[in-house]
Amino acid sequence: MAPADDLSASERAYRLIRDGILDGSYAPGTMVGEASLAKDFELSRTPVRLALGRLQQEGWIEIFPKRGALVKGLTGRQIAQLASTRFLLESVSVLEASQAQREVVAQRQQLSIQAQEAALTSGDLREFVDLTIEFHRGFVQVAGNDVRVELYDHLADRHRFALFASAEETLSRREEIIAEHRELVSLMLENNGDGFKAGLGAHISDSGVEQ
Repeated sequence: MAPADDLSASERAYRLIRDGILDGSYAPGTMVGEASLAKDFELSRTPVRLALGRLQQEGWIEIFPKRGALVKGLTGRQIAQLASTRFLLESVSVLEASQAQREVVAQRQQLSIQAQEAALTSGDLREFVDLTIEFHRGFVQVAGNDVRVELYDHLADRHRFALFASAEETLSRREEIIAEHRELVSLMLENNGDGFKAGLGAHISDSGVEQ
């Protein structure tokens, strides 16, 4: 069993490496080395080794003994599966929600859209990604189904990776994305289930990734 200090350090190493994979700092197809990572993070190799093992279990990397770890990221097929799964979770939740539940969530989402617009205008992609994940989480939360929210949260890292991977397109489509987000909130408030599903489906397919 690893000492407590190593466990704490390995959590730090895990978060640093994972965040680097998700935001594209460690691009798919590149190799990362245990020794170089330990040096960059000012840690010993043991916590870095533990972190890499955890990331391999999660499917983000593949470890090759004595060579390093290959960053895998997500395939196009996995990104498509992510979009379809999230579409189901969001659309089913909105359809089940009461009008009172929709109104509460809509207030938060309207504030989020303002913050999203400011983030995109300033070019702060990281802030926009965080806001977008939370925005779409609101559609899953709206009906009060905790199991669906838990499932959605398990997809957050994949969604984050997909958003950073489409960064250039996101910034070029910023006005359209904001308009689509506003339209989704309006359709939810109108209790227009068919319209919401159509709008969400189009929103997802616009970039091939999902915003």
